[in-house]
Order: sequence, then structure tokens, then C-alpha cells
Amino acid sequence: MSYLSQSLRLHFAGQFQATVSTVNNDVTHFNNETFQPNYQLRQDPSASNGWWNPAGDGVWRLLGCAITSAFMADGSSVLGSDPVLSFSIADSDDSAPAKIVDLDPQQQMVSSLFGLKIRIADAHGNTLMKGNFAPAAFTELWNKVWSKAGGDAAYGAMWQSVITVSEWGDVSGSTFLSDLKTAADANADLLSIKFNVDLYSMEWPTPGQSGGENFCRGRIVGTLGPASAEEPQRFVTGRQLYPTLVGGGAVVNFCAAVVDCQRQVIRLDLGNALPVTGSGSIFPLGDIFLQFNLNGRAVTLGQVPESLYTDPSWYQRTAGLIEFPLAAKYAAQVAENPLQIALGSASAPALATEMADGLYVRADLFVFRISEDQSAPVQFFATKFGQAYPNASIVFFDSPAQLQGTPAPVGTLPGTLQNGEPYLCAPAAGLIYPTSIMTNLAGQAQTTLIGGDTQNFRGYIDGQIYGIGYGLADQQYQVGSGPLQSLNNTDGLLANPWNFLSVLVFDPFIADEPPTWYGGIEPIFQQYANLYPVMARFIDLGNYQQVIGYANMLKHAFSLAEEDPNAMPVTRDLSPAKRQAILSWLDNPLAGTPPPQPPTTPPGLSPVSLAAAPSEFPICLQGGKAAAMARRFCNR
Repeated sequence: MSYLSQSLRLHFAGQFQATVSTVNNDVTHFNNETFQPNYQLRQDPSASNGWWNPAGDGVWRLLGCAITSAFMADGSSVLGSDPVLSFSIADSDDSAPAKIVDLDPQQQMVSSLFGLKIRIADAHGNTLMKGNFAPAAFTELWNKVWSKAGGDAAYGAMWQSVITVSEWGDVSGSTFLSDLKTAADANADLLSIKFNVDLYSMEWPTPGQSGGENFCRGRIVGTLGPASAEEPQRFVTGRQLYPTLVGGGAVVNFCAAVVDCQRQVIRLDLGNALPVTGSGSIFPLGDIFLQFNLNGRAVTLGQVPESLYTDPSWYQRTAGLIEFPLAAKYAAQVAENPLQIALGSASAPALATEMADGLYVRADLFVFRISEDQSAPVQFFATKFGQAYPNASIVFFDSPAQLQGTPAPVGTLPGTLQNGEPYLCAPAAGLIYPTSIMTNLAGQAQTTLIGGDTQNFRGYIDGQIYGIGYGLADQQYQVGSGPLQSLNNTDGLLANPWNFLSVLVFDPFIADEPPTWYGGIEPIFQQYANLYPVMARFIDLGNYQQVIGYANMLKHAFSLAEEDPNAMPVTRDLSPAKRQAILSWLDNPLAGTPPPQPPTTPPGLSPVSLAAAPSEFPICLQGGKAAAMARRFCNR
């Protein structure tokens, strides 16, 4: 089960805050030898390279998220007599807030949440449910806010994961929460959660002027319901609808549906699939028609009037989730024919549809951090019209196109730079994975990623980034001059660019024995001091005396699990080998021999004077997710 698998669910709406740091959005800033002071300054006419939020601390939190509606297992609405409708969805009340983390400056499109705790709280803030959100990356980023000209404010995305419940309060006063607790107790204490984010603000607050009140904040709307340990945690094993290309783009984004034969309904989640206006209401596109395609003929299953879904409160109350009745006469045909969505009229061309063959495969976890000789399991689920697809071959291939960098041409030597940036996806032996695997009778398959010797290919930044594409061999693919590249758009559909594996393989690291500050430790700390100037409020990580003054605190932070919100570093990009070296050094913080001081910079050649003005930087160098998206296309 997932939040979409049955009717028992609640919806919530409010704000989220993501105070991301932008100094580390440029891979060249990782080079200690060329790092300049102005890289830590906010983008303005005198300093362009710090970008829009260099003092960000990576915090991600929920703000004012009210439960807006709830539904019982039979589909009936929870009435006002149930106090759950006066409760809220909140994050932790007893630990640090969660952190939002990019995988790498050259893969910023899979930002993950670590250390997030989810609570259901009553009107007084008392906890009625608390649990840990399993780390997950956002996906299906798209240009959702049509009234925005560009930048992150125009984008929407979604997270889906599970909550492992650690605590229940007294829920006897709420029939809904009592039923939700029973469902969680029967499924390994798991709940399923999915939330959509949009309307993110990058408008900096200016003292004495209006505007900027929502800096680093955006809207969040979501759904919480039962989960199952047998199903994937980060996507729905249901009916998967793809956008139809219209003028090279999409009007409707990727979305999922579940056919519930027991209750004879179809649940369709359009929460991150419909465009919105600048005020947040769904953009008017005419009535919504859910259909299935029967031999080229559209058969309508249900309709949502435009006047209903464009109501400003509709999205907050439903999170875009709609239940359609499934007539018994259509049940057998729906089970083996593609679902589709038309807008405006029942006879209009479909703007989102399943593949004609109904085939789909997806990895549950799709972001990985591993070291040399370390392995990471990857679980896949294959379906055909939402049902398990057994004995199917899943094929794998190099897929660097969605990364924000340039794949290394054949013969490129380790440490080679292009405009100061390292090359990606090399050496090939840095990541080992199979060419194909087979699904079992349940349509599931597992493979293992193995880290190899990356040869310190990127030089000044630890590790190498790889992209791995995958698909079902039963489907057709475009074959270029190299390996298989992507799903063939013979149906006029946009293949989902987010369904691939992103892997960071750390470089080998051999510490000094014993480790010393002026040996292998100082360069690690100095890089974090450069990239996260927010830490300077408390400690200069590049200063030996200050670091040893905080040795006990740092040792605790570096010892914490990756899922802990207090773990250092915030970015989760420190290799296990370097982490162990730091912990060993903190036990005995030897200074070592300082290196000779570099010559001072001649007058007139100060680092700040060498920086280009903001107008000289193209959009693909400005920072933020929209910029990362632009960099992907620039590099391609």
C-alpha cells in the first residue's frame, strides 16, 4: 500500500522553508587553490559568485501545515466532529530541523531530505504521532507556475517516502487517527507520505522595504496514509501516466493512478501534474476527463469541472488527489488498456497517458553515495498496467544527459579541466553495474552497484558522479552511436528524465599515520570553511586553533549517522575514509608541519577585482535549481 492505495488518508497544506547554501552550487568553488573571498558574498553588482544565498545553512522545515481534510477507508469524508481536522502536520519538537542536501554540484537535481521527523500535533502542539521520514530525493521537477518568468519560483516538484512511526499519543478521541494507527500497526509501523512543493521565493528581504517576507519559503501540499513494507517507499506501483508532447513541452506533468477494484474507484494524483497560477490556484484548462483508450477510442470514466478544481481552496483540501467511480462494466477493459487524461472536452487529444503497452519499471531508491569496494543494493519494480510484470529483463546503460557537467571524452586524463570544471562519468571502472537483470514472479529485481577506483578523476573535488539509465528490454529504445539512450517516443510521449540512478563514488583516501592538521586534515576542513560561510558565525573551520577548541563537539557531530539532522557535514559528501581520519585526528589533534606561506597577491590583482560582473554570467551560472537545469542544457 501507499498513500494512494486506499481511501484512508489525510491532506495537509502550509509552507516549507529551505535555506539552502549557494556557494557550493559551483563546482569550481571546491578548488581550495583558486577559491576567492567574493565567492562567499551575495550576488550583487560587486560580487557575483556567492549567488543568491551564500549564508544558507541547509535547513528544511515545515511551517504552519494544517490538516485540511481526511477520508475514512470507505471513502467517506471525515466530519468536523473528528478533532483531526483541527490538527496539524509538523516536524520535530525535540531535535534540530531536517537538512536538504544536493548529491553534488554537478548533480543538483536530486536534492534529498535527511533527518526529517514528521508529527501529527493537536491544537496545543501535543504529539499524537511521531515518526522518521526515510531519506528521499525530490523528483519530477517541472515548470509548474505558468505566471512566473523563470528561476526556482516557476518550478514545482514532489517528494514521496515512508514514515517509520516511533510514537503514538492518545488518539482515542479521533476515529480517523485510531484507524490510521491500526493500519500502521499492521504494516511494520509504516505510513506513506507524499508532498508537492511550489511557489518557492528567492526574493531577498531588504531592510526598510516591502517584499522578501517569504525568502527561502514555498508552498507545500501533501497526503499521508497507510504504507506497506512489501511496496516501494518512494513511488506508487500503480498506473503511470506520461505527458504528451505539445509544441515540444508538456501541459500535464507525470502522474500516477491506482485502480481499487475492491471499492470500485480509481484514485488519480494530479498534485504535481497540473500547472498553477502565481496565486497558487490550479490554472484553468477546461474540464478534466479521466479516460481509457480502447483501440484508439477514448472512453470517459469521469469528469472534474473546471469550476471545481480552479477554486482557490480545492488544491489545499485535496492535494490534487481525485477519486473516480469505476463502473463494473469497464473494470476488465481498464485493467488492460491505457488510462489517459484529456482537458477541455472528452474528444480532445490526451495530454497525459500510459504507454500503449502499459509497461513501467522504476528503482525505489535512486540516489547513492558509495566508496571503493563498497556495494549498494538497488531494488526495482516492474509493472504492466499497474500489476506485477514477472520474468522481464531490465537493461542498464550509461546516462549522463541529466547531470550538470560534461562526460569525459575518450582518452581524457584524470585531473583534466574544462573551463576550470572537471569531467564526469570517468573512469568507467569507477562504478561497476550489470548490463541486465531479470524480475521475479512478483515483478521485482535487485542488483548491486559496486564502487571502483575513481583515480581522483575530478582532482579538487572528492569522488566522481555517474548516471545510470535503465528500462525494460520489452520496450523500444532509441539507439544512437553509443549505448541505448532513452525510451523511444513513438507514442508522442515524453520519457521521464528523472527515472535514472545518480551515483557519487568517493575517491580512495589514505590518511597520514598519525593524521595531522598540516597533512591531510586541513584541506578537508578548509574546503568546508570556504563553501559554508554560515559556519563562520560559530567557528572558522580553516583555523587549527578554533577547530581543536571545538574538538569534542566536532567529534560528536562527525560520529552521527547520516540520517541524523545534526550530522556533519550537512552535505553528506564526506567519504567514510575521510570521516574516519578526522575522528582519529580529533582524538589526537596533532598540528604537523605548516607548509610555506604562498606569496602575497600583487597590488591591483586582488581576487575581488578578478571577478566578472553579474551581467557577464549566463543564466546557467547563476545558482538555484532552475540554473542547474539550464547548466544541464548548456553542457549538452
